[in-house]
Amino acid sequence: MSRLTLKPLPAAAIPAALAKAERYRLLNEPFEAESICLDILGADPDHNGALVMLILSLSDQFAQTGAAGVQEAQGLVAKLKSEHDQAYYAGLICERWAKAQLGLKPPHTIYHWLTDALAHFERAVALEPEGNADAVLRWNSTARLLNQHPEMTGKPEDEPGGEGFGWDEPPG
Repeated sequence: MSRLTLKPLPAAAIPAALAKAERYRLLNEPFEAESICLDILGADPDHNGALVMLILSLSDQFAQTGAAGVQEAQGLVAKLKSEHDQAYYAGLICERWAKAQLGLKPPHTIYHWLTDALAHFERAVALEPEGNADAVLRWNSTARLLNQHPEMTGKPEDEPGGEGFGWDEPPG
């Protein structure tokens, strides 16, 4: 069978489509949400809401997609309109990748991804608009995760100036 041609999404349907993508994410159907976001971006390539929803949908699938999914999500961050959103979602990608690797990778690998997330969230905190504490909440959640797992520490050879970053497949 030959490849099917996708049907374009009318621009007027974007708001309802974005709401539907969010519902699919909440129903734990990230692939469907991802597909809708791609349709929205086909109609409006710079739609910030669809970019955010796509990053979230991709990060929902990290356990299945692995490093390729992380790289795809990271590639979308630069397209976000605000520096705050770029920092926040870069942190979210690191945090969600680390959580997807819990129990699969050595603790020092998880530690590095979580500390990268903290650095991104810290940058986002400095850029947060008044009344928005999303980055603060995410920073605290990530810090609590590290505090609850004292086995998650860096190894001396992983630090700058050591023998090399042993982060085990750092995507991106």
